Amino acid sequence: MDSSSSILILVGSPRRDGNSALLARAVETGAREAGLAPRLRFLDDYISGFLGDRTPAFELPADRYGELFLEEFLPAAGVVFCTPIYWYGMSAQTKAFFDRSFAYYSGTYPHHADVMKRMQGKRLALTLASEESYPGAGLGIVHQVQEFARYSHSAFVGYVHGAGNRRGEVARDPRDPVGAARRLGAELLRRPYTDYRIDTPRSHDVWDAAA
Repeated sequence: MDSSSSILILVGSPRRDGNSALLARAVETGAREAGLAPRLRFLDDYISGFLGDRTPAFELPADRYGELFLEEFLPAAGVVFCTPIYWYGMSAQTKAFFDRSFAYYSGTYPHHADVMKRMQGKRLALTLASEESYPGAGLGIVHQVQEFARYSHSAFVGYVHGAGNRRGEVARDPRDPVGAARRLGAELLRRPYTDYRIDTPRSHDVWDAAA
């Protein structure tokens, strides 16, 4: 598989037919239609617990997280996190994915330098599903992923928020989050992204006139 076109879609809900899964599959469809190589994974299949006390000896958790992180996350050019909103935060499964990565980039892991290098430069995105349509419901999660992107020298290129309570009900959201998730998957690796600093060289035009 060409890693330059690979997209990893991580679902942080245990429901295979829930709203987070529906948005994730829309991302997958859009990516595949754009000629990319998406892989959809449910975090429940890989994570069985939280990160424990790892001192003084180096010890990796005994589940499939290492397989997911090393063989799927690190090679991916783009990663989309799909989580329900629980108490205005991401699901425990999604948060555990970030927490558990420490085991591989800490200095006690033999290949931590290589891991840190491969964590960088990705394109990241997010889909959120919640019962309420309140625009601020997911902003804490958006900020957290944005800060992870900044920390890992990656680009947080966008997010989709859909409202629904019953399984699959997010498809009835008049804002069309399913369509937006599909477009996100198609555009993840090519969507224009800018994050200016005061001294960043740039044109006065945001968009190419020819476009």
